[in-house]
Amino acid sequence: MTKPPPPERLRPERLRPERAMRGRLRPGRPLPERRLPGRPLAALLAAARPSAHRFAAAALCGALALGAGVALMGTSGYLISRAALRPELVTLAMVITAVRALSLARAVFRYAERLVAHDASLRLLAALRVRWFRRLEPLVPAGLPGARSGDLLTGFVADVDATQHLYLRGLVPPLIALTVGAGSAAALAGLLPIAGLWLALGLLPAALLIPAVTVALTRATARRRADARGTLDAETVELVHAAPDLVAFDVVDGQLARIAAADTVLERVARRDARVAASGTAATVLLTSATILAVLVAGLSAVQQGALPGVLLAALALVTMAAFDAVRPLPDAARDLLTAHGAAVRLAVLTAPTPPAADPPSPLPAPRGDLLRVQDVHVRYGPDSPWVLAGVDLDLRPGRRIALLGPSGSGKTTLAHLLVRFRDPDHGRVTLDGHDLRDYAQDDVRRVVVLVDQDAHLFTTTIRANVQLARPDASEPDIVAALRRARVWDWIASLPEGLDTEVGEHGVRVSGGQRQRIALARAFLTGARILVLDEPTAHLDPGTAHELVTDILNDAASGPGILLITHTPPPPGTVDEIVNLTPDTADAPPYRDRRG
Repeated sequence: MTKPPPPERLRPERLRPERAMRGRLRPGRPLPERRLPGRPLAALLAAARPSAHRFAAAALCGALALGAGVALMGTSGYLISRAALRPELVTLAMVITAVRALSLARAVFRYAERLVAHDASLRLLAALRVRWFRRLEPLVPAGLPGARSGDLLTGFVADVDATQHLYLRGLVPPLIALTVGAGSAAALAGLLPIAGLWLALGLLPAALLIPAVTVALTRATARRRADARGTLDAETVELVHAAPDLVAFDVVDGQLARIAAADTVLERVARRDARVAASGTAATVLLTSATILAVLVAGLSAVQQGALPGVLLAALALVTMAAFDAVRPLPDAARDLLTAHGAAVRLAVLTAPTPPAADPPSPLPAPRGDLLRVQDVHVRYGPDSPWVLAGVDLDLRPGRRIALLGPSGSGKTTLAHLLVRFRDPDHGRVTLDGHDLRDYAQDDVRRVVVLVDQDAHLFTTTIRANVQLARPDASEPDIVAALRRARVWDWIASLPEGLDTEVGEHGVRVSGGQRQRIALARAFLTGARILVLDEPTAHLDPGTAHELVTDILNDAASGPGILLITHTPPPPGTVDEIVNLTPDTADAPPYRDRRG
């Protein structure tokens, strides 16, 4: 017996690493900034305005900690030099006390800086996650062209997390460097003007030139790094989720090769970034050494001329060395700014499309759900694309059962999305209780009309929690009643842990039929007046599919109205009406064939 040909996305020729990596790195082709609305960094700065005082406090504490460290180094150098002359101990008491005080101050301010900075960063990250999710959420039901599950699972989350670096790692270090660098140069200039000048001349290129060169060298790889990481994550997610298909068609090695190719690309980018970072560190070390040498030469000349006490020479060198600690993080800060900018661009492009449905300024009161009517609905996905739906009419009331049949591409799922306002029709109307759906709040519509998708999703938790998601305040008798209506309670009651049984990731511990029934029970628990079931038997064997459809439809006479979207006709006598969406040609609109 020969194996059937694998699906297009699993064919071996598509899994070759050289083809997977040639000219594209999913999820990412470079995102065109010209499509970006507004300035992403300005928008992020505006989002952080409520937390600005916390980041300012973190910068102040960091500057005080680093300033105390610089003062500690200078005071310690003076103390060592003075002690070498063996003076009376009482003459060193004040200096010793200053060393102890500066040591404690540095530790206290460093702890305060870490505490305040992390508190501000975590608070802001929580707000950013909510902000971006709210922008993404209305776009997902209608689909995100070009985005795979790995994009949203890893790329979106990683980009949201990366935006926080703009504040803590991108803006705070330059503020600290400016404050401490200027203070250190001024302190040295007070002791020896030429030493202060040399320190300023050494700090300026370390603070400006080296970060600028670092950004220039890493700008080209920053986008490649994000694309390579996104590709690796997406391919890994596909390997995990599609493992049974990959094994069945014997293409696991090809998928592993694609993952290895993506990992190789990411490794090359990481190595280039590491070389750039190492070069920046080396340049800073060389600049630090050259500046210390220049300050020592100037100090020795001043000591010989009697313009500077010899006991201050070590203080000059140590203050110079400590001052460079303020500019050492700046190349990393520049890279973090670049990373945050790239993440903000990708997030803005991903969430830039206008939501396909929006709430009206003054929504009508919540509907009862006595009549859902589709009137001459037309839908297409672009101005030049053919009509997906054209002239569709449909009436659905509570207790009525309608089966919607048609081949793939005939617009069945599109119609389901219209009924729950995932998108709006281009022409025609969908009304609920006589009013256009666009006149209601989306949440009010979805409390009355509930969609059970063909890929019923179960969360990695218990059966109870998965069902109770529909109504968090539902009691256990309510949950059990919903599960009985879905004809799955007897099986759950036989389990050792009953409702507290874990379903596993994506419901892997339950069968396809049980997963669909649990999702159906969740829909029943909402108390919806209309249920739209989109291919509820898509992944079931014929026997289980027949049993599930029969149970659903036979229980509907006194319950909610049911629109059953399916490829195959339902069992005889189980529905009140059958609507066929069957286009005669690729350009012709779907026509209806109603049968009781």
